[in-house]
Amino acid sequence: MSDIMSYLFKTNAIKFCEENKPFWYTSGKIGPYFINTHFVYGSEQEASNFLSFIDECLADKQSLPTKVFEKSFAQYQNNNIYRDVIDTMKQYIEQNIDVSEIDYVSGGERRDWFFSNMIAYLLGKPHISIFKDLSTVVSDSEFKNSEVVTTLQDKKVLHVADLITVASSYIRAWIPAIRNLGSQIDWSCVVVDRMQGGSAKIEAEGVKAFSLVNVDSTLFDKALEMGIINSNQVDMLNGFYSNPDETMRNFLIEHPEFLQNALHSDEKTKKRAQLLVDGDLYGLNG
Repeated sequence: MSDIMSYLFKTNAIKFCEENKPFWYTSGKIGPYFINTHFVYGSEQEASNFLSFIDECLADKQSLPTKVFEKSFAQYQNNNIYRDVIDTMKQYIEQNIDVSEIDYVSGGERRDWFFSNMIAYLLGKPHISIFKDLSTVVSDSEFKNSEVVTTLQDKKVLHVADLITVASSYIRAWIPAIRNLGSQIDWSCVVVDRMQGGSAKIEAEGVKAFSLVNVDSTLFDKALEMGIINSNQVDMLNGFYSNPDETMRNFLIEHPEFLQNALHSDEKTKKRAQLLVDGDLYGLNG
């Protein structure tokens, strides 16, 4: 999957922080990388435009799948990176799952649709679009006809997504939505697994988990080999992978100026730094 890794770096889908300058996350915590898997649609700008297009389509759920598919199909035909990622995912699924057992492919609002629609089309399987309110629309494999459904008994579903972290979307929405129909997500395939326990959570729900790329030492070594990061950055990344809270706590203790500077920075950074302080997210007050 080294080509997929290269595409993640090339499109900034995975972005590593500069040495001793971790990113601020919305939660108020800090970390050494950002992941925006949907950038492999071609570029950050193209992915952003596609998300805006999806937002415009959300007003009419029944017509949305066809519109979204047509847009992604055009990109598949015209963008080498996106086409290679989709083709690699299709091949990976065929190598690891008996495709004849798959009744439907599903994808959840919104970023899953960058990948699930094309996979359903290429596998010749009907597609289930799952919305955040747990409503569902089923389309034929060519996305010519779509209908809102409330029941779909005893079907086996492959869920295709951009990313899995702690599987909150799976547990809150995707798995319950399919169960509400009377069926089951039997498999999940994502482009990137952040290796933060999500796969184990969905496997406990009876879902077999697959991923093209894992955020682990193999990925970090590839980035080092490509000259994207240096050995000091790799040390932080490996520490974060093993124990994120302890690694970032030690960093803050060793670099007290980092938090102080953030508290006097731009409004967004200041707000996130204040969340860290107010919530004592790394136990610095203990």
